[in-house]
Amino acid sequence: MSNHTLAQKIIAKHIAEEKMTTNKEIALKIDYTLTQDSTGTMAYLEFEAMGIPKIKTELSLSFVDHNMLQNDYRNADDHRYLQGVAAKYGIIFSRPGNGICHQLYLERFARPGKTLLGSDSHTPTAGGMGMIAIGAGGLDVAAAMAGEPFYMEMPKIVGIKLIGRLQPFVSAKDVILQILKNLTVKGGVNKILEYHGPGVETLSVPERGTITNMGAETGATTSIFPSDKTTKDFLEAQGRGMMWTELRADQDAIYDEHIEINLSELEPLIALPHSPDNVKKVSELEGTSVDQVCIGSCTNSSLRDLKIVSALLRGKKVHENTSLTVSAGSRQVMENLAVTGELEPLIQSGARMLENACGPCIGIGQSPPTGAVALRTFNRNFKGRSGTQDAKVYLVSPETATAAALNGKIVDPRKLGEFPQIVMPEKFILNDSMFIQPSQCSTSEIIRGPNIRPLPDFAPLPKKLQGEVLLKTGDNITTDDIIPGGSEIMSLRSNIPQISTYAFCHVDKTFATRAAQRNGGIIVGGENYGQGSSREHAALAPKYLGIKIIIAKSFARIHLANLINFGILPLTFVDKKDYDEIVLGDILELEIESLNEQLTIINKTKEAKIEVNLNLSEIDKKQIQSGGKLALIKKLNENNRDTP
Repeated sequence: MSNHTLAQKIIAKHIAEEKMTTNKEIALKIDYTLTQDSTGTMAYLEFEAMGIPKIKTELSLSFVDHNMLQNDYRNADDHRYLQGVAAKYGIIFSRPGNGICHQLYLERFARPGKTLLGSDSHTPTAGGMGMIAIGAGGLDVAAAMAGEPFYMEMPKIVGIKLIGRLQPFVSAKDVILQILKNLTVKGGVNKILEYHGPGVETLSVPERGTITNMGAETGATTSIFPSDKTTKDFLEAQGRGMMWTELRADQDAIYDEHIEINLSELEPLIALPHSPDNVKKVSELEGTSVDQVCIGSCTNSSLRDLKIVSALLRGKKVHENTSLTVSAGSRQVMENLAVTGELEPLIQSGARMLENACGPCIGIGQSPPTGAVALRTFNRNFKGRSGTQDAKVYLVSPETATAAALNGKIVDPRKLGEFPQIVMPEKFILNDSMFIQPSQCSTSEIIRGPNIRPLPDFAPLPKKLQGEVLLKTGDNITTDDIIPGGSEIMSLRSNIPQISTYAFCHVDKTFATRAAQRNGGIIVGGENYGQGSSREHAALAPKYLGIKIIIAKSFARIHLANLINFGILPLTFVDKKDYDEIVLGDILELEIESLNEQLTIINKTKEAKIEVNLNLSEIDKKQIQSGGKLALIKKLNENNRDTP
């Protein structure tokens, strides 16, 4: 192959007979899958429903890192169920407390040139290791475990050339914040962000992982770095050197779009509430009082990050008016910090050491005080995601976070003095005892707690749809807006009837009740509807409540796929001005003789016509007509069993 990008090379080895034509659907063979407990229980219920005796991927992993608070039996029951499923179907199980799925995957499993599908939107973290790693809904991951290809639109490839070298106190987080400022939260939709150029070799694998992790916030399908000597050194330090292979784009690779970032010119950046693309220079906000600082998450919890934090905190104390929490991404990180004596400065500074888990990033603990300012090294700062609706959450690097924790206010970290020199180990201390191999299990019994409810059955799409407009949203509605996070709601992830009662509870607390009373209806949305996490509950709950159609100006990629997977008709306005003409209570009607690319909706209330687009592939159409992806797969499996 010549003139090809790295992404195109890997995709070409994993697609069926289709050509890699931009904006045309391709079927991608998936080598690896991962799930986490927040989305995993539903994914495995879906996998069980397919009737497949064992996984058909090269490797599948089940991590427990989200729903860690065990206030009652529900999360604990889910974890037990997940361990039983893993043993029965041939899946490696990562026990609670082992760490965050993306950090663990990068350390112990990521392999250049492979494909990974994960039921978490930050699965592209593994792109820092030269993988095509894509976040998707749980049903898509379940289908991949069953041997089905992953269908997606062939993305454009955006070449991001890095030149120069990061200056002291400027880090990988500032790189991706700059890219978010340039692209916005919807600028990466149906694109792959591919990094190249001389600046790449100055970045470690964990730094590359930070950048690919937050590429998800642009809406990108995935992000990828080449596999080079830096990758090899990291794999050898992890005792996995035999998995390395060199992978890079051709010198004359042709990209659809070009961006150039001079690392030498970057300075510390900060994303203001309530969006990751609301980016300014830290120096512009100096002096703002800070109530809380949280360091961790799958974006910034690597050994590299926490070594820097430890060095900056050594011999110092956290400001009396600021709370600092630190959560390592894995037990490996914690053990390496402990052995080198770098855990001690964190503890002595007054930092609160949390479990190796997602924690505050998804609203599990550490909700800020009323109206508080919180600086976090996380990837999202959507309104209310922290658990406090009026909190002001800012996204920063570990260096900027530490400076704020020490000073009680936003401070340019370059004012902290000399940048510490850290030493990364030639060989990491390795301990894989918290990964349970299927062969290690004495039993493969699957135990289901009372909160683990069967999947609802959904009927095929009728020829005529009519409903009331029950909700009208603005732009950039998030999956957190549709189904919020937090310990109370996330413990209901395996119980669709119960979790559905929380649908849009922070947007319109009457929505779920009205939807149930009217036997469903229609939602109208703005631009980038459904941005954020991969949680398919944001499609499942509205579907359970009877939502038949969602009309939006545009959809986020993963949420669009989830709507199709569960048989909700996703329509976009031909003329976006028609959005303004629809109000709550309007009765809309759509007759479907066939699923054409353009359809006409009748607003019965106003006696007006609305032209809408339906951009579905042939596979998507079959899924919608069957009542969703699971119904179609079950139907195909039944037909195959009936065939002599």
